[in-house]
Amino acid sequence: MAQDRIPQQDRATAEGVEPDPDAQVVRTPREIRIVLSGLLIAMLLAMLDNMIVGTAMPTIVGDLGGVNHLSWVVTSYILATTASTPIWGKLGDLYGRKGIFMASIVIFLAGSALSGISQNMNELIGSRAIQGLGAGGLIVGVMSIMGALVPPRERGKYQGMFAAVMAVAMIGGPLVGGTITDHLNWHWIFFINLPLGALALVVIAITLHLPKRRSKAKIDYLGAALLTVGIVALVLVTTWGGQTYTWGSWQIAGTLALAAVALAGFFQVEQRVAQRGEEPVLPLHVFRDRNFSLVCGLGFVVGFVMFGAITFLPLYQQSVQGASATNSGLLLMPMMLGMLVVSLVVGQAVTRTGRYKIYPVVGTLVMTAGMLLLSQLDVHTTRTTSALFMVVLGAGMGFLMQITMLVAQNSVPLRDIGVASSSSTFFRSIGGSFGVSLFGALFSSRVTSTMAQRLGASGSQAVDGHAQLSPAMLGRLPAPVRDAYDHAVAGGVHSIFLWGALFSVAGIVVAVFLEEVPLRATPGAAAETAGAVQSAVAAEA
Repeated sequence: MAQDRIPQQDRATAEGVEPDPDAQVVRTPREIRIVLSGLLIAMLLAMLDNMIVGTAMPTIVGDLGGVNHLSWVVTSYILATTASTPIWGKLGDLYGRKGIFMASIVIFLAGSALSGISQNMNELIGSRAIQGLGAGGLIVGVMSIMGALVPPRERGKYQGMFAAVMAVAMIGGPLVGGTITDHLNWHWIFFINLPLGALALVVIAITLHLPKRRSKAKIDYLGAALLTVGIVALVLVTTWGGQTYTWGSWQIAGTLALAAVALAGFFQVEQRVAQRGEEPVLPLHVFRDRNFSLVCGLGFVVGFVMFGAITFLPLYQQSVQGASATNSGLLLMPMMLGMLVVSLVVGQAVTRTGRYKIYPVVGTLVMTAGMLLLSQLDVHTTRTTSALFMVVLGAGMGFLMQITMLVAQNSVPLRDIGVASSSSTFFRSIGGSFGVSLFGALFSSRVTSTMAQRLGASGSQAVDGHAQLSPAMLGRLPAPVRDAYDHAVAGGVHSIFLWGALFSVAGIVVAVFLEEVPLRATPGAAAETAGAVQSAVAAEA
């Protein structure tokens, strides 16, 4: 058991692995803030893109045609982003975070330019996949570079900035997309990325100074290929399930089987690669840390509940409460404000005390309460009441959004911080994909059944194949049908948030079992305390 008590950084040195050179660089708060400006611009690019594109999709379809391929404009981006996330994280750990991060920005900008000049739907879908490939590196790069620059104990000072970027993306995205589409043309929703991305490149190139590194490790091509196939298959299951194909169809079963086979093969390959002393694309040893595994599970639950449920809030407010679709981002402002304020407070508290376990527990409890409140929405709920309910949900998210990443990065040596960042992001993304898919199927089923109950067979036919009706279609519905549809949407939203509350209980359980491991106070102390505490726990068990 004595060997188990060796801190992780010392254990890495004993195994012949050099300590992460990024840990040797100490920076002033002013230097960090300057670098952070470039990181935030890059993160804004990745998060803003989908919000802007969603608003412009009707115009794009009208110009390029290909309505049957409409969903693939979004799906190709999500597939590429999710599948590339773990690989970007490992490449940064092996070959240097600055160079890999800048490469991801260049790929994202190339995809943006190609999307902007696309002349047909197939070109746009392919260009969006290139964009998504770069976006995966943007998100992971920002988090892993922050992990290298700022120790976990001090990261709370900057935590609110990332929450603010998310708020700006969710609120400003639809507004910017609608304005560009109405006053310029849809091509500019992609071209606008170019000056912002160029600015981020310049800031990063000038201000971010990380030690150069060279790795003689061979790239685990087979592991990367199997992982990519498994992730793509999983995302396709969540995208197609209940929408394009029924959950019991052979297409879904076959894709799910492909995911299982690919991921099983991936785990076998990674074990063999590690046994040979080489570098696996996703080191399985990081999952031996209890906190790391638990926080990845918590990230899945948070993504499942949060992204799966809030997707339908604008639909409820537009359909039932009569809000404008163009300003749909503003409808989420109460939730974003709740998240931003709590995230700022929690970040400062973590920096001051170094303690964090209480926040995931409180966050999951508050998130569950927010879900239960939102499950009470009906056709008579006022906008003020729904806004107050959203503040509660946003507060729960504020406790959780950055803490999950913080715990993941604090649980591994600095040399694996890219893997930790990408894993945390990946599990949250996969959870969100499953949540959107399953809640979407639940919503469609509830809307169709409610319409049939209120209006008979003609009611179900009114929304057959498209449970979400556009504002123009709603305006043409006869009054009895419109009333039935309002009740159907309210019933669908009730079911989604009620089930979301039940799923979030699993998050409470996971949060309770997290260990209070002291946060590192310097970048160089790569998980030493965490390794010692976790090893002691294992020894006592």
